[in-house]
Amino acid sequence: MKATSSFKDQTNGLYIVPTPIGNLEDMTYRAVRILQEADIIAAEDTRQTMKLCNHFEIDTKLVSYHEHNKQVSGERLLEDLLSGKQVALVSDAGMPGISDPGSDLIRLAIAADIPVVVLPGANAALTALVASGLPTERFLYYGFLPRKKKERREALETLRYEQGTLIFYEAPHRLKEMLGGLLEILGDRQLTLARELTKRYEEYIRGSVTEALDWAKEDVRGEFVVIVEGTTEERPSEIQQEADPLDQIERYIADGEKPNAALKRVAKERGLDRQALYLSYHESK
Repeated sequence: MKATSSFKDQTNGLYIVPTPIGNLEDMTYRAVRILQEADIIAAEDTRQTMKLCNHFEIDTKLVSYHEHNKQVSGERLLEDLLSGKQVALVSDAGMPGISDPGSDLIRLAIAADIPVVVLPGANAALTALVASGLPTERFLYYGFLPRKKKERREALETLRYEQGTLIFYEAPHRLKEMLGGLLEILGDRQLTLARELTKRYEEYIRGSVTEALDWAKEDVRGEFVVIVEGTTEERPSEIQQEADPLDQIERYIADGEKPNAALKRVAKERGLDRQALYLSYHESK
């Protein structure tokens, strides 16, 4: 193992600089200073970052670094870092490296033995989690679920038995579909919808998934953080997962459950259509 130190600001290296998620007053003194002192600011959207720079009188050179140019731009930034320049990485809002390509540049810098200094700052996921009222002792950040229904369903299936609080990001035009997927796969759990965090119209909607779906019937706006309670169910054993579902129903019945209750339980545990399983079960008799 190799130890590196980034406690003190270096004269060169890669600086990860969080920016406000909506309120410019959340910019720290240190973040402003680093952006002023850096040789280069690598920005997800240079137009957006230019507004920030103009507000804080920062005239450092801006270069573009985003998902679609990260390979070419990343190599160029690595050359700058290796030549001794100080590069500050920012995203459009919040902590770089969370659900954006900043993590790729960080890995390149670490592999090249370049100091990486991360500044603390604004982050939408943790802000929403703390305000949600749901447990914070254990949580899992997922980010954006897949857009396609099948892939989204598969992703949620992997989270069904996660006991920690779940954190998602979602765009307003996909919120209803996302909530529908939560209800179908995870059930009617408690959640919090956080929108427009730190902005003038900041809002928290707390309740069940069903209640959130009802609320989302109206036209919704703003970027959302969706905080969902974890499950209290135990993950089925490998034997239960691999066994034939009809055998599993019989086993539950033998343990004392009523047939309909056993059937409902197996359908939920395996993500199967209850009606189709009902027909298969009775046809086997």
